[in-house]
Parts: sequence; structure tokens; C-alpha cells
Amino acid sequence: MKKDILKHLQLFSALCLTVGLSGCGSEQATSGSGEEVGTPSSENETVSNKESGFPTFSLAWSEYPSWSIFGVAHVDGFINGKEGELGPIEEKWKVDIVLREADYDTCITMYGAGQVDAACLTNMDSLNPSIGRRSTMILPTSTSHGADACIVVDSINSIEDLKGKKVYGLEKSVSEYCFVRSLENAGHKEKDFSFSNMDPSAASAAMQQKQADVEAIMVWNPFVLETLSKRSDVKVLFDSTGIPAEIIDSVIMAQDSLNKEGGEAFASAIAETFYTVAARMNQPETRDATLTALGEKFSGLDLAAMNNVVRQTKFLTSPGEAIALFNGQDLPQIMDRVVSFCVDHEITGRAPILSYGKTEKDNKAELRFDPTYIQNLSSK
Repeated sequence: MKKDILKHLQLFSALCLTVGLSGCGSEQATSGSGEEVGTPSSENETVSNKESGFPTFSLAWSEYPSWSIFGVAHVDGFINGKEGELGPIEEKWKVDIVLREADYDTCITMYGAGQVDAACLTNMDSLNPSIGRRSTMILPTSTSHGADACIVVDSINSIEDLKGKKVYGLEKSVSEYCFVRSLENAGHKEKDFSFSNMDPSAASAAMQQKQADVEAIMVWNPFVLETLSKRSDVKVLFDSTGIPAEIIDSVIMAQDSLNKEGGEAFASAIAETFYTVAARMNQPETRDATLTALGEKFSGLDLAAMNNVVRQTKFLTSPGEAIALFNGQDLPQIMDRVVSFCVDHEITGRAPILSYGKTEKDNKAELRFDPTYIQNLSSK
């Protein structure tokens, strides 16, 4: 969701000394340092299968709560993110999953350039790549539920008080989307307010350092939690709880890759990987260890911080939740708003063609929302 998250996390590291830096993988999965991912735990030992003949598919992911699940799945041995080596979920679906970790912008670029089969992107950031590469959202992983927020100094008590002041945040991102939609919900017009472009890491640092001209910022986690923890005289004026399910974190996959042998199996294997780790968050005996592992993959946050993070990032931890989102009446309306925003703010050159539900392969939609690959889990 998150533009230039590598830059953001670098500054966050200097602020709290706990950030993990992610580097872009090339021919194999990488850890935050750009080195090969560590050996999976013996609990789910993987096997080398370089000559298995299983089709290989790649997934680009960056550090964010519900996307870091894939890094944890590799470490815990449910899958093996290295090419030619398989975990039990890969063996079950007869596919070889290659994980490529990178900063968020690089994931967008890699996917748009056809360098990976699938990528972890938001619904908003999936639009532009889909115009040049027909795509399908195969798995919604979470929605923002307070993880994107407008933080203001105590002297600002209403949206009306923001008039005449600059609100700092990243333009053409979910931050600006959340800001504009929150204004609309409160009956205000975007043109009456000033959204000033600034990297969220810089904006949050400026507010934490009490720079006099920075009275309002619009940022996402971990910057929301970090800023609130550093200053007692700032507060959240509004956040993404006011636009439920409009900011969707997801996995999208190229339609050409889905159409290949093993493509649908890969999509279902990705879904099973996500739900396998997510289920451990819901089990008391494994919840703390799972959140701690996710925190290690997301900015080096500790257990207490991750408990706050997952309250503000609503994980869709069961297939039923994801299917309900895909099949619900709200999604087409939400996407209409997202598309309109992206066209109006020149994030996309035009509106891509969208469709919902399972369709024939000759469907002309450029971005589909298809629950089929999640539904396949119940029959395997």
C-alpha cells in the first residue's frame, strides 16, 4: 500500500532501532538484507525437488502485516520460497513457489514488467498495472481499519480546523485516497483543503520532532503508531475506520500466468499458505509466536506493537471472509470510487475494465475479482 516503503522503513529504523530493511530478490527468495532466506524450521521440513517437473511461479511481496505472512510461511516451513525446493503446501498442489521480497514500489514495477507471476498489492495500486497486463485478484489478505490515519496537534479539533493548513502525506497513494474520502464522508470538498506531498517517513519524523509548520499529517502504519507513541499532544482526527474495506491489501496474479499449466493450483496454494499462517493467529497457543514472527518481517515490531497493528489492519483470516468480500454488493461500489479517484488524480490514464466472480478465460476484463481459487481449498 505503500509507496517507497523501503525509504520509510530506513528512517523508521533510525527512530526506533527496530526496523528490518527489505531488499529486492532476483533469482531466488531474499531476506530483508538481500541475502537468501533462512532455512525453514524442522517442524515442516522441505525437500529438494529440482527435478520434480512441477511448474514454477513467483510471488513478489514487501513488508506489510498481511503480506509478511509469506515470509513467515517460508521460515516455518509451510512453503519453501527457493526455486527447486518444496514445502508441504507446494507438494500438495504440485507447484513450486518462488518468493521475491522487495520494497513496495519495486513489487509494482516487477509485476507490471512481467518479471513475476503475482504480487502483493493494494486494490488501488493494482489498477494501473492491469491496464497493460490483464490481472486477477486471487486473494484479499486484509483491509485497513485504522492503519491509515490523519494525525493532528491538539489545537486542531475538527476537519474544519484543517482549512488553511497543510496536511502532509504521500500524493497519489492510499494516504491521499483516505484523506479525500474522509473529507467527502464529512460533507467537505477536496478543493477547500491542502494536501502537501511528503514522504510519510519524513512527515512522521517532522511531527515527532515538533516542527512548527507540521501540524497535520496523513500516514500509515508503522508511522501512525510511532508518531502517537512519541508525542502525547497529538491525536487521530480521522482514520480508515470511516471507509471500511475500501483499502484492500491483496495478492493479484497475471491472467496469462493463471492460464498456464499449474496456474490455478499456484493461486490456490498461495491462498492455503496465507490461511495456514493466519489460522495460527487465531489460536491462543500459537498467536503470540505468530505475531512475533510477523513483527520480525514487518519493521522489527515487538509483540505489543503487533497486537496494535493487527487491530488496525483487519486480517481476512478465513476463506469465508474473503469470499464474502468478493461476492458482496459493496465491492463494485468501492472499486468505482477507487477507480474514479485514480483517474481524477492521474494515477491511471484511464479506467480499467473490471469484473467480479468467475468468468470465462476470454473475458475482456483487465482486472477481475475471483473467489474461485479460495473456494478450491474446500475440494482439495
